[in-house]
Amino acid sequence: MLELRPFASLGGADHGWLNAHHHFSFAQYHDPKRVHWGNLRVWNDDIIAPGTGFPQHPHRDMEIITYVREGAITHQDSLGNKGRTEAGDVQVMSAGTGVQHSEYNLETIETRIFQIWIFPDDSQLGAAPSWGAQPFPKGERGEGFVTLASGKPEDDASLRIRANARLVAATLRAGETAEYVLESGRKAYLVPATGSIEINGLQAKARDGIAIDNEPVLIVTALEDTEIVLVDVA
Repeated sequence: MLELRPFASLGGADHGWLNAHHHFSFAQYHDPKRVHWGNLRVWNDDIIAPGTGFPQHPHRDMEIITYVREGAITHQDSLGNKGRTEAGDVQVMSAGTGVQHSEYNLETIETRIFQIWIFPDDSQLGAAPSWGAQPFPKGERGEGFVTLASGKPEDDASLRIRANARLVAATLRAGETAEYVLESGRKAYLVPATGSIEINGLQAKARDGIAIDNEPVLIVTALEDTEIVLVDVA
């Protein structure tokens, strides 16, 4: 099953400094059919104006992944962590027992991010909070999907999350194809950050969402140069 969720159908709000689109119910946007997808709870498509951002605010018991598409985001938290994450790179915050953080666009251009929230495993509820970031330059990803963050033990080279989930990405030129295998009983959610694709016969444009269930093998073909982000969830 592939369900196309066109970008134009997403919820959202333009706050001036922040233009946000929500693939799932979030803040003032609520759609009972789009509350979560497996243990994936939030996928926000945010455009943050230069010199603005999210002031310090709390989180608890949530795995929060920030995938930077353009520009950069600067993070600071109550644990003493501070870091700047650039386009193509990923940061992960495990909120655990509770953490406060801020995220600002300190650049002179817009910053575009996907912010993805995943429910942690029950055994990880109440764990100590943590934060980490890792560069994944697009030119070094190689062919096909590359794992950027994961809670699966076999993905030991990626950023660690405390959830039965995996975040992967691929950068494809027009005409190139990538394959991803979904284990039995798992779901996925895929968004082309740029370009357009065909996946198992379904076409999607930049920033459209595709909810995937009961599709053992995903064959993704780039109809134009494209960057793809996918979350594999329980």
